[in-house]
Amino acid sequence: MRHAEAVLLKAWQRRGPLACALLPVALLFRLLAGLRRLLFRTGILKSSRLPVPVIIVGNIFIGGTGKTPLTIWLVQELRRAGFTPGVISRGYGSSLERPTAVTPGSMPAEVGDEPVLIAARTQCPLMVGRNRVEAAKALLAGNPEIDVIVSDDGLQHYALQRDVEIVLCDERGEGNGWMLPAGPLREPASRRRDFTVVNAPALPATAIQPAYHMLLAGDLAERLSDRMQTIPLSSLCAMPASRIWAAAGIGNPARFFSMLEKAGVQASTLALPDHYDFADNPFAGIEADIILITEKDAVKCARIDMLKNDPRLWVVPVTARIDRVLAERIVEKCRGRPTA
Repeated sequence: MRHAEAVLLKAWQRRGPLACALLPVALLFRLLAGLRRLLFRTGILKSSRLPVPVIIVGNIFIGGTGKTPLTIWLVQELRRAGFTPGVISRGYGSSLERPTAVTPGSMPAEVGDEPVLIAARTQCPLMVGRNRVEAAKALLAGNPEIDVIVSDDGLQHYALQRDVEIVLCDERGEGNGWMLPAGPLREPASRRRDFTVVNAPALPATAIQPAYHMLLAGDLAERLSDRMQTIPLSSLCAMPASRIWAAAGIGNPARFFSMLEKAGVQASTLALPDHYDFADNPFAGIEADIILITEKDAVKCARIDMLKNDPRLWVVPVTARIDRVLAERIVEKCRGRPTA
């Protein structure tokens, strides 16, 4: 499975034989996606408008591009501007049928790992559900003080009307520019949006405007068994790579490894599948003094005694750094929104 995924990801970066062979299916997919958008736009398929502004944080490139840290940043900026935000999410892997409130103590296997992380970092009301309209209504019913909703993903969930759309991409850009399955895109690269955010070392000139650069930065590590115990990443720079490992079960593990390398940390790396559940301990055979993991993986590891008590495991929190002008423009759109 992982081999097939790797083959596709490589093929999606160019318009080679495999991508070209899949192009007829991609063209059909593009036609159906366009028809679906048209049906919602003309009102043939019904969509719901909520009594508060809705901000969608999503991507058109399949897989992880950094939505979770962007969502956390946005919640914090909305609070700074005087709003009381709430968050909705699909909850990848969630086993629940109905909208369910998420707290920092929720089980990732039930509600998804990213929602638990967002709840822990933002301490704001959060609801997961397969139907985002139902999730949003349940969130408002249980938290009437909420005056803006941030949707973690849901760009293609047109049943929920939105006031602001943020399309997030990373250093992979749009790949070969084709839609699934010939390329990595869920929708055409030219689809409308209010803002583009690029999670990459630099903002490319080809980014659809208005575009903003996002940098994910981490300066320290926290011991998994005691998150109050921290060490600066700079203190690890003198250690040999054979004694430090870095593991990541996220959409783009290379981004985590690159961040550590830029911080001066030389580590052996272990790329795990996205949303890895750690039912099998991937660290059992590793000889290392320190194993650095992501916050997303820590959410699950902290609920498994064997891993939680492994003194080698250290969590590296990351923070999104984005030009404050983006927050100001989003706030302007929310405050200028017509009353539902």
